[in-house]
Amino acid sequence: MTGELTIAGDDRLAGWVAEDFGLALATPELVPYGADDTARLWRATDADGAQWAVKLSGGGSPAGLRVTAHLAARGVPGIVAPLTTRDGRLWSVHEGRRLSVVPWLTADRALDGGMGVAHWRAYGEVLAATHAVAPTDELAALLPRQDHTHAAVGVAARATDRRLRAVDGSADRWTREVAARWRTAADDVSTLLDRVDRLGAELRERPADLVVCHGDPHLGNLLLDPDGRVWLIDWDDAVLAPRERDLMFVLGGVLAFAPVTPAQQAAFFAGYGPVDPDPVRLAYHLGVRALDDIGSWARDAADTDRPEAERVRALKIVDGLLSPVGLLTLARGALRDLGRWD
Repeated sequence: MTGELTIAGDDRLAGWVAEDFGLALATPELVPYGADDTARLWRATDADGAQWAVKLSGGGSPAGLRVTAHLAARGVPGIVAPLTTRDGRLWSVHEGRRLSVVPWLTADRALDGGMGVAHWRAYGEVLAATHAVAPTDELAALLPRQDHTHAAVGVAARATDRRLRAVDGSADRWTREVAARWRTAADDVSTLLDRVDRLGAELRERPADLVVCHGDPHLGNLLLDPDGRVWLIDWDDAVLAPRERDLMFVLGGVLAFAPVTPAQQAAFFAGYGPVDPDPVRLAYHLGVRALDDIGSWARDAADTDRPEAERVRALKIVDGLLSPVGLLTLARGALRDLGRWD
């Protein structure tokens, strides 16, 4: 991230927040969460002792901030509205990135454990209420719209396949390591690309009702209160899509190191309510996500410009994606259940 703000004594961030939002912040503390290279998050305290989450983001859609303001105004639980600037905007822009401020909620992430039955039910209630809120015409025009095409993901996955298949002994250790993993899964990746292409073409012929979706509501984007409440954060990937786009994170699991059990699914749907997910749409979204994740993390592991620690972490995530509970396995299983995997 060019020009990133990571120095504790750097006063640029506090200056921007003071000028744009009217908040006098103490020294912001960088929060090392997330896998988004285009975003940075800080925790800061103002002169009155209130704590704020300050974010600079260069990716995703700015409509995510409008979505949270829209949902919070309509009483959707588990959503916190962004602070507005002095002139009423939801974000400002600095160095080509969106600067936004929201109240700091809690440091307790669902990904770190502690997700009880009440939390799973509340998680279902949050997504149900989100999916039930109709977007304004302005919001609908701003949000990306799911059209069951995935050209960028397919192009990137095929380019990664060509690159890693060609790796030889002259490459550095981590490139050789990830190339070896890739080759073991290359046939499955190729088959998955083909099946996802076919599913996308099929689904474009039978459009579904589109609802406001978070787009990435995994446990890393869920914060927990001790009383059983949850907060769904990081709406940069908000999208108008079939509800399966969000539900796959519960029905599919997605995170290899945090598989969702049947009991947890039951608690979630006790909060979400009755629904009959389309297995074809679930398989499609799982497949696209699997291709996107395996390709992006493999590229990170093979990126010699990255610090070694980041490359090692990326390689471990690739191992998780290829594991028996990993996303590639889940996508393959969903397609096999449909009779779409030879």
